[in-house]
Amino acid sequence: MSKSTSENIRRSHRWPASAALLVCAALYVVLPHRLSVGPKWILPVLIVLPLIPLSLRTHRHPDDAKWVRYLTIGLIGLITLANGVSLILLVHHLLVGKVAHGRQLIYSAVSVWITNVIVFALWYWEIDRGGPAKRMTAKEESLDLQFPQLENPALAPKDWCPSFFDYLYTAFTNGTSFAPADAMPLTVRMKCLFACESVISLVTIAIVAARAVNILH
Repeated sequence: MSKSTSENIRRSHRWPASAALLVCAALYVVLPHRLSVGPKWILPVLIVLPLIPLSLRTHRHPDDAKWVRYLTIGLIGLITLANGVSLILLVHHLLVGKVAHGRQLIYSAVSVWITNVIVFALWYWEIDRGGPAKRMTAKEESLDLQFPQLENPALAPKDWCPSFFDYLYTAFTNGTSFAPADAMPLTVRMKCLFACESVISLVTIAIVAARAVNILH
């Protein structure tokens, strides 16, 4: 790669997303066995093992092989599916089973909600403008998320680009208010992701957590 080209490429750190995946795996481990399908160690192993080759490079780069992004998306999808199943089982035990341990139910609901926020932050980070590697290039890409700094460059340093923590904050605000805060979804795929996160958060907070509080009284 020529010097002039490399100067137009910014680096995207890989460790925040890797740490987020590990947190999701840890949260899954602490869930009650009745909220998981099969041995609980399978999901953490499926997450940790692929992270080993992914961690060989500290930054996402436009020259990364396509399998790097496909593997990352696969891991995010796996966690999304596992968390969705846990939520379904949690609601099932609330509506069908006899729940005697309200405090444990609250902890489980909190774990599912936190995982939901983290996993959708990963989705936003990986989907917006083709992923972190493409966002780091000087080439303009169509926006999936409109951050205030992109709309008004005077609010940020020159060549500002959203980091993983910007997407994590976006996922947190969408998961608590059920609506976007500062970053606005522009494309259909991003609006679908926002809607899915809001629905899962609504079910977790409005149904599961509310029922758990009633059990404690």
